[in-house]
Amino acid sequence: MSIPCHDGDGGVVAAGVPRIALVGAPNAGKTSIFNALTGLRGKTGNYPGVTVSRFMGTCRVGPDRYAIEDLPGTYGLEPVSPDEQILVDVLDGRLDGVDRPDALLVVVDATTLRRSLGFVAQVLGRGLPACVVVTFTDELARRQGALDVDALGQALGVPILPVVGHRGYGVTELREALADWQAWPVPVLAPPVDAVERDAWVESVLAFAGYRAAERHRVTRRVDAVLLHPLWGTVVFFAVMVLFFQTLFTLAAPLQDAVEAGFGQLAALVAEHVDNRWLGSLLGDALIGGVGGVLVFVPQIMLLFLLVALLEGVGYMSRAAFLMDRVMARAGLEGRAFVALLSSFACAVPGIMATRTLPSARDRIATMMAAPLITCSARLPVYVLLIGLLVDRSARIGPFGAQGLVMFGLYLLGAVSAMLAAWVFKKLGDRRGALMPFYLEMPPYRLPSPRSVLIAVWSASSSFLRKCSTIIVATTIVLWLLLNLPLHTAAQLGGAGVDTGDPAAVSAYTVDHSYAAGLGRLVSPVFDPLGFDWRINVGVLSAQSARETFVATLGQVAAAEDPEDPAAALRTMTYPDGPRAGQRVFTPPTVAALLVYFAYALQCMATVGVIRRETGTWRWPAIAFAYLTVTAWLMAYLARTVTGLVTG
Repeated sequence: MSIPCHDGDGGVVAAGVPRIALVGAPNAGKTSIFNALTGLRGKTGNYPGVTVSRFMGTCRVGPDRYAIEDLPGTYGLEPVSPDEQILVDVLDGRLDGVDRPDALLVVVDATTLRRSLGFVAQVLGRGLPACVVVTFTDELARRQGALDVDALGQALGVPILPVVGHRGYGVTELREALADWQAWPVPVLAPPVDAVERDAWVESVLAFAGYRAAERHRVTRRVDAVLLHPLWGTVVFFAVMVLFFQTLFTLAAPLQDAVEAGFGQLAALVAEHVDNRWLGSLLGDALIGGVGGVLVFVPQIMLLFLLVALLEGVGYMSRAAFLMDRVMARAGLEGRAFVALLSSFACAVPGIMATRTLPSARDRIATMMAAPLITCSARLPVYVLLIGLLVDRSARIGPFGAQGLVMFGLYLLGAVSAMLAAWVFKKLGDRRGALMPFYLEMPPYRLPSPRSVLIAVWSASSSFLRKCSTIIVATTIVLWLLLNLPLHTAAQLGGAGVDTGDPAAVSAYTVDHSYAAGLGRLVSPVFDPLGFDWRINVGVLSAQSARETFVATLGQVAAAEDPEDPAAALRTMTYPDGPRAGQRVFTPPTVAALLVYFAYALQCMATVGVIRRETGTWRWPAIAFAYLTVTAWLMAYLARTVTGLVTG
């Protein structure tokens, strides 16, 4: 009877299934090999007792199954970070609850073989059956390099397979080799351990394999002379970012309008064909007005991830990390911290998890405290909605659209604030420690394969859609109940002067006297100085589950007031009571305060949870929530005051 063992995400791998571990340096093509073998059916979890990610997948060869484990990438087996320590512990069998792999697939980049062989020597010295996978052989040949793959196998004493994962070349042969993993030999004579002797061993292996290093990519050399220049590289970086956000608004606007028109037609169909008031309100106000109000921004989300995938695929992101390493150093952090913060542009959760690559615990804490300030994709729907209320779509500043420049300013605000936060937390900690060396691969500029770009876009976009279909739907339905309860009889409505024959009047009265309205008014003393009314307050509170829920909340309220044109209802919304009764809610000072509040506030419980998991205590998530909430309120008040003075 087989005893099931579980990977970190609940996938089950029978104990009798061979476990093959993928090891290699970053950017060696390891992930492409993993995806090619597993068909993108990987599972993500954690190693027992630690928070380092564990990536598992299953490869089928005929009737047989093989568990493929993608270990963290590293340049050597001298660990300086939690990720690298886990790799060493797994290879040495020192991790409780995790057996040593049955065999290893060692992935090396043919264009950097001299450096890679030092790592190969260390891995082969672990005494596990191994097969070496050589990637980028096509690029080596294109750049006038040479390698005798068979001779390399003879020199190393293990099987060698050339594979170009993103093109599928050699994948069939690799699958066939997996079926014969028990025949993979352990080198009879282990490579030397001494560094000097190992270097001599590497040179002898290279000579025997007839290796000729690839010529430096001429286009890469010329472009890098500009992009890595301290001055011109920084100018190009900011120019790329400005164009990035201009593209987000310019190209996505027609698609957004089409999606919005589609949901408008759905709402009209519901109003026409659904006679039951409650069911019509649930479908029209909650699902179409609320969730549909968030889905309107899917074109921007997909375009955002498309542009990021293209920049990463051509190799520009590595150059940006190199430029920002100088900025990180001023905050007392190293370049690895930039890589973690860069991940936070998609979502703070993977950004915080990426701090595992940082050797210093204090650096990890400082980066975790800064990561929530980086503008993530969840803020994008909120920003697009509010910028649309603040700036006319046709407004321009010189050749650039004003909306795109405001968006760029918000992203820049988040990045600068993150640097300042990291500097403060490092200052409060200990800055006396020496910075560790930071190694970052500078790949040659390549055109990414359409398949890899589409996979990256779909992976990120589908995550957003899953959030819409789970968290946002659930929160929206709860809000719909709060906005429509308690029930009011016809006599109560008539006594309040409401025309019971006017559905819009009934809906407006119900919303204004709902439990949600009571909750919004309860916290009004906190948010009144920022110009927020009870409807905005409810949106801000609901955004604690997910920032996008703010858009869904306002969508519900606007749909209840004007089902046919909720966007117009939002623009013309007025304060129902109080000293500002009759005045417009979304004035420039209030919108500016909202934008800045969302730029700083920690409104993602998943982020709070991952900080708790990574630090092992509730102390740091509590500190993050407190300092970011207070900062958000103060900066929003400042933004409202300044905008009020500017606009008169």
